[in-house]
Amino acid sequence: MTLFVFFAVLAAAAMHAIWNALVKVHLDRFLSITLMTLGMGTAALVALPFVEVPKAEVWPYIIASVFFHMGYRTFLIGAYKAGDFAQTYPLARGTAPLLAAIGGMVVVKEVPAPLAILGIALLSAGTLVMSFRGGAHLEKLNLRAVGFALGTSIFIASYTLSDGSGARLAATASSYAAWLFICDALWALVLCIAFRGPRSLPVLARDWKTGLFTGVLSGAAYWIVMWAMTKAPIASVASLRETSILFAMMISVFALGEKMTGWRGAAAISIVAGVIALRLG
Repeated sequence: MTLFVFFAVLAAAAMHAIWNALVKVHLDRFLSITLMTLGMGTAALVALPFVEVPKAEVWPYIIASVFFHMGYRTFLIGAYKAGDFAQTYPLARGTAPLLAAIGGMVVVKEVPAPLAILGIALLSAGTLVMSFRGGAHLEKLNLRAVGFALGTSIFIASYTLSDGSGARLAATASSYAAWLFICDALWALVLCIAFRGPRSLPVLARDWKTGLFTGVLSGAAYWIVMWAMTKAPIASVASLRETSILFAMMISVFALGEKMTGWRGAAAISIVAGVIALRLG
């Protein structure tokens, strides 16, 4: 992984943490995620005239990714309902890089270097420790929440592998990303109308500025990740992306005034050590 790619992925992780910390939509979780997905698709329409239409062999990856993203959103919403957000979200994100690394070895025959494997393990361990915030709320992490969180991580690893492979096969990562975001937005709109009815559309329209903002920021962050996966091993990029948890912690401590506990500090050290190992690997 070159230094430029390394810092680009770190920037994407910071962007992911920032929009999660700053943007609050007064909608339920299903409509909130739908709104963001529509914002990503709308932003991608601007890029469409400047990118190529994907070749026939690329479309199966886009279709698979749309399915995986749908599963990811469904299980993430289920995890939020079953357990505490501060635990279920990092639990899902922390296990995904390990699954992506294993999947990468099997699917794309990509075996990370020993130091990179150490970095992936340290990043995942730090992310998981961060989710428990020192174990203060461990008793609230019920089996139902764990099941949804782990299901979420499986879908994250799945769309990571699908998008990494598809972006490599496409003419450019930009072409793949633009068409993926548009297809994902169209399917999200279909599902929204199917489950919530046409009356949900005016509700979404009232918050269109928020949807566009979150869509642009999250879309740009994930476009960087897909581009990076064409330049570096998928597992390494996927793991480095999860430093968003570290950035989120920094925002919560320095901007929101939350307490910096010993466990949070230990988790941060583990994540930083993982980042260094990935860079050296």
